[in-house]
Amino acid sequence: MKILNAILVGVLMTATAASALSPAAQAAAQAAPLIERAKLFGNPSRAGASLAPDGKHLAWLAPRDGVMNIWVAPIDQLDAAKPLTASKDRPIRQMFWAPDSSMVMYIQDKAGDENFLLYGIDVQSGAERTLTPFEKTRVQVVSVSPLIKDRILVGLNNRDPQWHDIHSLDLKTGKLTEILRADGYAGFVADANHALRLALRPNAAGGMDYFTVSSTAAGPKVADKPVASTGLDDSLTTQPVGFTTDGRTLYWIDSRGRNTAALVAQDAATGSTRIIGENARADISNAMSNPRTGEVEAYAVTYLRDEWTSLDPKIGADLEWLRKELKGDISVTSRTLDDRLWTVAVDPVVAPASVHLYERQAKTLKQLYVSRPELVGAPLQAMHPVEIRSRDGLTLPSYLTLPPGSDADGDGVPASPVPMVLLVHGGPWARDDYGYNSYHQWLANRGYAVLAVNFRGSTGFGKAFISAGDLEWGRKMHDDLIDAVDWAVKRGVAPVDQVAIMGGSYGGYATLAGLTFTPTTFACGVDIVGPSNLETLLKTIPPYWVPLIEQFHQRMGNPNTPDGLALLKERSPLYKAGDILRPLLIGQGANDPRVNQAESDQIVSAMQAKGIPVTYVLFPDEGHGFARPENNIAFNAVTENFLAGCLKGRAEPIGETVKKSSAKVPVGVQHTPGLEAALK
Repeated sequence: MKILNAILVGVLMTATAASALSPAAQAAAQAAPLIERAKLFGNPSRAGASLAPDGKHLAWLAPRDGVMNIWVAPIDQLDAAKPLTASKDRPIRQMFWAPDSSMVMYIQDKAGDENFLLYGIDVQSGAERTLTPFEKTRVQVVSVSPLIKDRILVGLNNRDPQWHDIHSLDLKTGKLTEILRADGYAGFVADANHALRLALRPNAAGGMDYFTVSSTAAGPKVADKPVASTGLDDSLTTQPVGFTTDGRTLYWIDSRGRNTAALVAQDAATGSTRIIGENARADISNAMSNPRTGEVEAYAVTYLRDEWTSLDPKIGADLEWLRKELKGDISVTSRTLDDRLWTVAVDPVVAPASVHLYERQAKTLKQLYVSRPELVGAPLQAMHPVEIRSRDGLTLPSYLTLPPGSDADGDGVPASPVPMVLLVHGGPWARDDYGYNSYHQWLANRGYAVLAVNFRGSTGFGKAFISAGDLEWGRKMHDDLIDAVDWAVKRGVAPVDQVAIMGGSYGGYATLAGLTFTPTTFACGVDIVGPSNLETLLKTIPPYWVPLIEQFHQRMGNPNTPDGLALLKERSPLYKAGDILRPLLIGQGANDPRVNQAESDQIVSAMQAKGIPVTYVLFPDEGHGFARPENNIAFNAVTENFLAGCLKGRAEPIGETVKKSSAKVPVGVQHTPGLEAALK
């Protein structure tokens, strides 16, 4: 096997001019074989295991004819698994059980348009139905209850694309009955009896007003005056999360009157509240609730890594036993209604994740599957949580992965600096986390350090950290990324002239900002579905985001005011396209409803007009990101060869990947090594 790996590495190095490899890439080649892209970005063997509420069946996602579909098996006959769905073109990525365990449901869009419809498949007969048979409609699942087996509540925007009217869906007949029109209300919270109890309406302050909903003979009635409100500061860190099954307690994630979001229990009758869980450094990130009572039994906060606190001693004992038995970070992913069986995922980071069946009373574990068995024994690298200080004193929780052979003592600093990719998350109101990450492993294996930074505006670290990013797109948010690069250079992680920037969505914007606002900082950039013009971005958001527009205006800039419009133009990379000095690769989905294709078209045209080289890869059957594995693999094939030309890392040849995908390359084939030959 060692001889075979050496031959494979030699062939791949030859394909990308081994003599031109950076010292770090040469060291990686000597230390570890090249991991094939398909093993990192192809279909997993299985994913998303979910127990039926009655515990009689297990469902999961797995390939069928190369496309991820839903499979199911009796819990005591897992070898008798059968596929329930037959999607041919687009992977199914989300599913859940009907409360009576007779049906598995999933949502699916078309070609990335994010108009998700709801489908259901009878487990016994295999009969499939479209449960929301509408066009240009996005479904929201509002309530699935252990008390009501034959119905769920859904929100549908088929009447008005801005508002999701609440309907009761009869799972036996498929009949939809309108319960309440949502005009003006962005969301609702129901109890376990499917009674609407709370309505959410955006307010002029950029937050939400919360109204009680009462049941009347004429149907649900929303109160005239709100019982609670939030402004902009609390808008991303305060929201109701659900009632206990008896309807007496409403749980909130709540930052009102504090910085980090606590887990709060509110007495539904009196309105009194008590704090269940809190942490000074990070928001509550997750919770485990009893499947029958809905009572929270454990909660997590995630600063650098997940930290679980148990409220129920029995749950605490289970989690402690699982932590001892399984090597890696664990998460409970599904529970039966009687709470006898759990599915438990474990992430070792340096090995592929696996999922296990846990019988609580017997204290036994059975491995159900390894998500990517082809990566067993692969040279996966450790992820190092680090804290980086910004120039104005903020702490930026971040994650660093180093290439194989570069850090013999495992202290998170390579023996000598290595080329680096700054990998910027999307959102921007999202965050990077600790754990196995295919992009970190892929890029590290090619000979690069990978640094992911939770810059200001990222969520999870309290409302002050989010608000520090208000009106700072392309300025202080970008300064944080530059400060992280400076940190890496000073620490000896990377040479100052060998750092690339790459990301999707906001990360794509950050890439464009990096190459336009700081044109000599980065050696090259990879922009995936990133906006180039913030003014046009706000004009083309999906209609169901329009009710939240005030928050966009206050956090990004208001195009309806002279100052706001000027700010948006100033922070738009499009207007600085002529300043680009470094190589740029752009990937875009033609059906993206969030960042329209025009965002990429605009900057490509501006660069062409000034004679600046750019490679542009367009996928006609994708939206905001690339869901189909063959498309994702194709773009990553182009990316790693692009990076090899820029940072001199290793690269697996593009081969047939682009031809096997839907990719079109309207501009710049000649600017990415190997792309022109691959297309021929």
